[in-house]
Amino acid sequence: MHAERKPRAFAVAAHPDDIEFVMAGTLILLGQAGYELHYMNIANGCCGTTEYSAAEAAEIRAREGQVAAASIGAVFHPSLVNDLEIFYNHESLTRLAAVMREVAPEILLIHSPLDYMEDHMNACRLALTAAFARGMPNYPTAPARAPVDQPVTVYHAQPHGNRDPLGNLVRPKMFVDIKSVIEQKTAMLACHASQKQWLDTSQGFDSYLRTMHDLSREVGRLSRTFEYAEGWRRHYPIGYGAIDGDPLAEALSSHVLKA
Repeated sequence: MHAERKPRAFAVAAHPDDIEFVMAGTLILLGQAGYELHYMNIANGCCGTTEYSAAEAAEIRAREGQVAAASIGAVFHPSLVNDLEIFYNHESLTRLAAVMREVAPEILLIHSPLDYMEDHMNACRLALTAAFARGMPNYPTAPARAPVDQPVTVYHAQPHGNRDPLGNLVRPKMFVDIKSVIEQKTAMLACHASQKQWLDTSQGFDSYLRTMHDLSREVGRLSRTFEYAEGWRRHYPIGYGAIDGDPLAEALSSHVLKA
């Protein structure tokens, strides 16, 4: 008899280091809870530099992402497009849908529907539709993958900075206490060493590691309970899974507080 497979959690973000900023603590805890972990950035990070060519930057950032994923035992899935080329179009969707069918996750962690940049929001839309189309026999994927009937529950992370594009604070519906894994989350982000100079220069992040800590503390303060937290909102489940399905809260019950 074949051993029953582990449940799977799939984190899909726009760029290398996005998972580490807003999803990694939860992903680490899911791994501790027995989930098989999968890790994917849709764009390759080629524009996140003032030092290297696009090809060099993409190679460096792929290597950094692979190391970060390996540090928590996650399966690394290669990027699909260049930075600022995450568009909600058929070609990108067919490619991401193929990966979605291959992974067939029970839990899908993705960006907020509203975030500070278009790449994040388009990555969110692509992941949502790829998951929605996972079981549609008449939707072609590239490469071809058979449809799957695995129910999936989709969770939206906090937007970067915990604010929407107009600067309004976004309050999560569910908080995950990540204090026990904050150092592991920090180590994952530190794998993206090429981003220190870029983020300091381009976006005013005095230290990208300290920025991540500050944002995690802010979510913790919003919970009124935790010191460090990641925030989540569950996507409306029609077309994805059971109306009352909440596998993230069930798997991490001792770490979760619902608003």
